[in-house]
Amino acid sequence: MARAGLTAERVTIAGAELADEVGLDQVTMSQVARRLGVKDASLYAHVRNLADLRGRIALLAADEKTIRIAEATAGRAGKDALVAFADAWREYAHEHPGRYTATQTPIQIDPELVAQAPGPRRAIELTYGMLRSYGLAEPDLTDAVRLLRSTFHGFVALEAVGGFAHERTPQQSWVRVLDALHNLLEHWPPSREGEPS
Repeated sequence: MARAGLTAERVTIAGAELADEVGLDQVTMSQVARRLGVKDASLYAHVRNLADLRGRIALLAADEKTIRIAEATAGRAGKDALVAFADAWREYAHEHPGRYTATQTPIQIDPELVAQAPGPRRAIELTYGMLRSYGLAEPDLTDAVRLLRSTFHGFVALEAVGGFAHERTPQQSWVRVLDALHNLLEHWPPSREGEPS
């Protein structure tokens, strides 16, 4: 029988907190059970296994990150929106490293859970919406989305492992990276699709 008060949401939050403390790859069902003060078996009434828990953590994190980005970018466009979007992304990665990792890791997630989770869909809408203010249309929109994701994730991933060992601070470089991205987005090269390669 499930422990009173224990829910899939509580198990997921406990797993997410643990992931932020020790890293997503180090989270085990036993550690989550200890954190909640229950026996391991009690968890399985709420989540199927560790893979299911990681999928739930990824969806929780996607929702949290998307809400933060939506709040930061509300009413903004162009460079203001780009900077707010990027700063919210980076701050979330700093504050919740384990959860952030879950949003960037290929994880098999129950399709029913994905269908109920607004975070991933909202993230796509926010990103494409922000880029449309630069006058981009397909296929350039998708290429620009991939550029931003690669840049933001690459920067925060290197920053997380101390990859910027230089007297110039990461923040100084971050500001210049965003300046450069804004300039590129304003002067996006025309699509060459259909031309011989």
